Amino acid sequence: MTIRQPTHTPYDGSSKPFTIGLKPLEFERWIEVDEFLLPYLAEKQRLYTEIPHKVFVEEDGTREAQREVLDLLVAHLEAAHPGTHRRNGAEPVGFEGAIDRLPPALREAPLAKASLLVQEDLILMRRDGRGWRLAAGSLCFPSSWSLQEKFGRPLQEIHEPVPGFGPGTRPAELINRMFDGLQGQAVERFNWSIQAGDALYHPLSNVERIDRATNRPSRFPDGDVNAHAFIRVERQTLRKLPASRDILFTIRIHLDPLKVLARHPDRAALAASFAEQLLVLDREQLDYKGMTADRDRLVALLNDIARSA
Repeated sequence: MTIRQPTHTPYDGSSKPFTIGLKPLEFERWIEVDEFLLPYLAEKQRLYTEIPHKVFVEEDGTREAQREVLDLLVAHLEAAHPGTHRRNGAEPVGFEGAIDRLPPALREAPLAKASLLVQEDLILMRRDGRGWRLAAGSLCFPSSWSLQEKFGRPLQEIHEPVPGFGPGTRPAELINRMFDGLQGQAVERFNWSIQAGDALYHPLSNVERIDRATNRPSRFPDGDVNAHAFIRVERQTLRKLPASRDILFTIRIHLDPLKVLARHPDRAALAASFAEQLLVLDREQLDYKGMTADRDRLVALLNDIARSA
């Protein structure tokens, strides 16, 4: 993967871990396209070919809303990113004139087609008596969760493993009210974690999460955090669809080697803030993020970067 300066740095203190942190988003900035478009779409194509049941789900009755998502994305991409997206006849196309092929079982799913136009993952949320549930989704780049396990479940159950966000908590109630209150505007938030290696497909089942939190293994058993640690930033957006009134939740993954911070113009401030963010996480939060065993080594590396400025 090409090394460059990070696009987003929410670990600078602007997006605190385990907070909601939604902010208004201008529609022209809704979808991000960069030089990694082709590699991301190629990885989506590989996952659709090899494990389609793990990266795409849909309920009956969601195809019309899926089509609404596809139409909105095509219109936005043509307007905001004409250099990489344009139409070819009746079908929307992405880079260099052709949308990637889908497995036969997914070729009629508009959300699957839409997912191969953008680097974002696309999750369709629909309201029922239990609240907002995951009704359809393309999740090729999960950040330590399982699409199959969350499919059909309401938000409070989806967030149950997150410290402080489970059923009955104030944040869970606030999130549902925010989803209800979304009208014509779009909003965004950021989340971050640290992983070993640059894998975009990074799933984790509930059983695996419990095992990780219980045994607290190191992600860097050779001790070389500098060589293997990657910052995983999630840029998430929410937009209520005009016709269906479902909500489209997009997740864009940015992966940067932790060591790239050593070459950042603001490396002292960034590294010091990042270390501070790690130090304020409590044991439950560290266990959830899988960083209990490695937090001190990560902080030491960040402090070295800050001192080298």
